[in-house]
Amino acid sequence: MAAQAGRDMLLKIEDGAGLVTVAGLRAKTISLNARTVDATHADSPGRWRELIAGAGVRSASVTGAGIFVDSEADARIRQVFFDQAAPRFCLVVPDFGRIEGPFLVTALEYSGRHDGEAAYSISLASAGRLEFEPV
Repeated sequence: MAAQAGRDMLLKIEDGAGLVTVAGLRAKTISLNARTVDATHADSPGRWRELIAGAGVRSASVTGAGIFVDSEADARIRQVFFDQAAPRFCLVVPDFGRIEGPFLVTALEYSGRHDGEAAYSISLASAGRLEFEPV
């Protein structure tokens, strides 16, 4: 796999008419997690930990930071946060795939310096079954 530009990593949100790119994001991170279920007991072979395959809870989290742009996607994000809704998001990672499903906006932060641009950061947590489509 050749190196990819970070700008090619996209975060999209359902807007009622389809998926639109969340504009202005400069930095994005996607974390996929799976908790384990420990089934170790006194008779475990060699006293090694035993895990139950496929039994843990899976989750995904997304963080992003960027600048304000005049965009309907920005307004959609704010409304989703205040409604505490879990719309469909799509995360596109070049040469990896697309992860799509419901996410809840868990944090939305605004910042700005007197001599710089207004900025925001966002955190999302998966809120249901996610689908993965490799590219």
